[in-house]
Amino acid sequence: MAIAIRIEEIRHEVTLLAEAAPTTNVLMQGVCKLLHDRMLKYNWVGFYMLEPGARPPVLVLDTFVGAMTPHTRIPLNQGICGAAASSGKTVVVDDVSKDPRYLACSLETKSEIVVPVFVKGHVAGELDIDSHFPAAFGAEDKELVQFCAEVVGKKLEQSK
Repeated sequence: MAIAIRIEEIRHEVTLLAEAAPTTNVLMQGVCKLLHDRMLKYNWVGFYMLEPGARPPVLVLDTFVGAMTPHTRIPLNQGICGAAASSGKTVVVDDVSKDPRYLACSLETKSEIVVPVFVKGHVAGELDIDSHFPAAFGAEDKELVQFCAEVVGKKLEQSK
């Protein structure tokens, strides 16, 4: 199946999940499972959310699919996750071994994409995906993951 068709199907499924999910947490669980199961190069998929009121700000592991990670709390000044949350911009790393910001979670991880989740214009968390393949995240992947993060952000806005 062509990647464009698969991505369009997944976008549609995420939209349906958002409409049916009674809570943001249920939606995030569904998004993690869907991306992990349907996108073969997505070996770890999870959400980190900013801990309300934490000083200094810290990302806390929320729902995820994949192996357990030692990084359940990440300060905003650390790692690729911290960089994405601090800058409010998507970060794609084709080779994590060449990025000094990378916080090693798995020896198998070769590439990573981290997309901020916005609520009312402010970063509330992020969607983090690791792959065992180098340069696993192309333009289509970036658009898909950004779409998923946007859908979760809208659901969070509705619940506030």
